[in-house]
Amino acid sequence: METKENSRGVSVIQKYCDLLPNTSGVYRMIGPEEEILYIGKAKNLKKRVSNYKNYRRLSNRIKRMIELTTEMEFVNTRTESEALLLESNLIKKYRPRYNILLRDDKSFPYILVTNEHDYPRILKFRGSLKNKSEYYGPFASVSSVDFTLSMLQKIFLLRSCSDSVFASRTRPCMLYQIKRCSAPCVGVIGKAEYDKLLGQARAFLNGDSQGIQKELALEMEELSATLDFETAALVRDRIKALTNVQSTQGLESKNLKNADLIAIAIESGQACIQVFFVRAGRNYGNRVYYPSQITGSRPKDIIEAFLGQFYSRHLPPKIILLNEPVDQKNVLEDALSSRVDYAVKLECPKRGAKRQMIQFVEENSRNAIARRLADRTSQQILFKGLAAKLGLSKVPNRIEIYDNSHISGSYPVGAMVVAGPEGFQKNSYRKYNIKTRNNFSVALNNDDYGMMAEVLTRRLKKAKPINSSNQSDYSWPDLIIVDGGLGQLSAAQSVFDSMAISNIDLIAVAKGPKRNAGEEKIFMTGRDPVILDNKDPVLYFIQRLRDEAHRFAIGSHRKRREKNIQKSPLDSIDGIGKMRKRQLLNHFGSAKVVSEASLQDLEAVEGVSRSIAKKIYYWFRPDS
Repeated sequence: METKENSRGVSVIQKYCDLLPNTSGVYRMIGPEEEILYIGKAKNLKKRVSNYKNYRRLSNRIKRMIELTTEMEFVNTRTESEALLLESNLIKKYRPRYNILLRDDKSFPYILVTNEHDYPRILKFRGSLKNKSEYYGPFASVSSVDFTLSMLQKIFLLRSCSDSVFASRTRPCMLYQIKRCSAPCVGVIGKAEYDKLLGQARAFLNGDSQGIQKELALEMEELSATLDFETAALVRDRIKALTNVQSTQGLESKNLKNADLIAIAIESGQACIQVFFVRAGRNYGNRVYYPSQITGSRPKDIIEAFLGQFYSRHLPPKIILLNEPVDQKNVLEDALSSRVDYAVKLECPKRGAKRQMIQFVEENSRNAIARRLADRTSQQILFKGLAAKLGLSKVPNRIEIYDNSHISGSYPVGAMVVAGPEGFQKNSYRKYNIKTRNNFSVALNNDDYGMMAEVLTRRLKKAKPINSSNQSDYSWPDLIIVDGGLGQLSAAQSVFDSMAISNIDLIAVAKGPKRNAGEEKIFMTGRDPVILDNKDPVLYFIQRLRDEAHRFAIGSHRKRREKNIQKSPLDSIDGIGKMRKRQLLNHFGSAKVVSEASLQDLEAVEGVSRSIAKKIYYWFRPDS
């Protein structure tokens, strides 16, 4: 049955179809409030968009999207693989509500080998990958990186110190004494010998540990033959460390050196994707993902969307094993290969060792879904109990909990944590640095109520739907909990009143007279306080929500305080950027010494002109 809304959406699509070229590209569907509803790619834009005109054959999710569509935007690309990469980047940027979305896609740690120095070092790295640098990974956790770095130091004796420490050494450090470094900083080892160690480390990280073991065994025999037993013993210890690493490998396959193993499982409308990382023939751990907005999507569609978004941030290995085949295999391979200097292959093994490995990953996905569904059931029971015990207007779907943290008004931070049917939604957490209003900061007066009002105002102004009765907005809370008593409740209620908000339940949670857990009072506007039995599971749930907000607020405050403490007075001098600041600190050693330096000393620093030297000199001497 066609309605006025879907007829309008189809007519919008028809209007564009008449003008579209038969080329590859990316399209965006846009709603009435200029919200991007959906981002898609196509080998042939005209054919792909025309498919949306067959309204009755579409899933309910896509039908709802078409009903909301008021306009479309298009970008032509040279190839389909280019369209796929652009689509993935745009989805990550705009996160449209009708796309399958990858949530909690945090960056992974890598091992970085620096190449800017004659004696490259190895270190842990997390961030944007640069083409000229040498990375090994990704690792699923920081602990696995730390373990591998420790093994690399034991086996290959590579330096891990910064370039400034390296340049300032006059004798070997403790790492040399405990046989974790070859001390190139003071010439104990020459460049040729160090390059040999570095080459062995690279081979190890690329999976050739057996070849290195044979090489080290031969080296030990030669040293023993020349009666250099001390050095031979050092090589023996390196072989022992290498053997220990080889004996702790998981998901082993002699024919699989570098690969990602990706498997999806779907149960009760919930999808789980597990990614296991195999590097150098070793299991580097795994990550779990729960894609959202999958209603009506096939497993292969979800996997395809996942691959595009996941590898828009992470470098793909040469082989990616899947438990579900994808329709656009060649396009995906071309797109992923364009990000690296080797060919990337997608495989869906049907037999043999690879099949057993991907089945292991799939079983992990099924187990993860079972645990998640059990947790969700428990969470839903608590949500219903919370609504019943406190007489809320509805069972909440999204709960936001607020707390403030400061020390006598300094470095004030407001924090918001979010809980939903699946637990805490950490990707929705927000921190708010308390701002100054009318040249007067509420923080300076230790005005906790003013801080709470500021945080709630900033949050709700940003998230408030056009129609505040519209509960379809996923970011609109059903219940807000503030940490505190009647004062905090009154501050929050004043924000609600000023913004004419009446469809959010509001409670304040205050600790007992001695601030003991279990004696909390729960305040609600216009009602008597509620005191729950100290063994009530709902009370434990409320405590857990409040404590999570408290933890996040304190952590955010601590980070802000530490960031300010680490600031250098040089940051406040006009004309002193990062480069000059680094040159000054490298030359003088500290900001204090810079402040005491003469004009002549300042001019002697590379990159500091006489005019800049005067700026620095007189900034530290305002009365001169």
